[in-house]
Amino acid sequence: MSGTLVLVRHGQSDWNLKNLFTGWKDPDLTELGVQEATAGGEALAATGIKFDIAFTSELKRAQNTCRIVLEKVGQPNLETIRDLALNERDYGDLSGLNKDDARAKWGEEQVHIWRRSYDIPPPGGESLRDTGARVWPYYLTEILPRVLKGQTVLVAAHGNSLRSLVMVLDRLSKEEILKLNLATGVPMVYKLNADSTVASKEVLGDMSGAH
Repeated sequence: MSGTLVLVRHGQSDWNLKNLFTGWKDPDLTELGVQEATAGGEALAATGIKFDIAFTSELKRAQNTCRIVLEKVGQPNLETIRDLALNERDYGDLSGLNKDDARAKWGEEQVHIWRRSYDIPPPGGESLRDTGARVWPYYLTEILPRVLKGQTVLVAAHGNSLRSLVMVLDRLSKEEILKLNLATGVPMVYKLNADSTVASKEVLGDMSGAH
């Protein structure tokens, strides 16, 4: 058995609440989002977990989720590495648009394809495959080696950047990953084997939004 990898999707952001495509835009957490991050941190604290290092994106909704979680586990000053490789999927021309307005402009079916296909990006943006193409190399070079050395690593990031990781860790197909929604603020605790495969996975807290 080697180390532990904990993935947490950021709590609700202001634009999630307003039904806007967010992507690389940088709104902060809502009050509910802060509560979700707090609950996730408290669930981790209850396990007695201690982290060696944390990773997050260049976007403040993930950074603040990371900060809240670390405060709750009693490690507010832990080294935290920020990198845009962990940013949310870039929605390109859809960023900042209300999802209903986008459907009115491009049609329900086209917007659904952009949101839920694996490899068809919206105009000027990224597909889930494109997102994975920057997340996976970063994971392999920066995060995984630390876990394999026996460290406990926190990654606080976004729905699609984390889905890219879960796809690899849980060995999901392109079809399966498209159906997966990660609950906000709910930690997923992976213990990895020495060959980087998953020895165990535990989801802490409310599972209602995770299916």
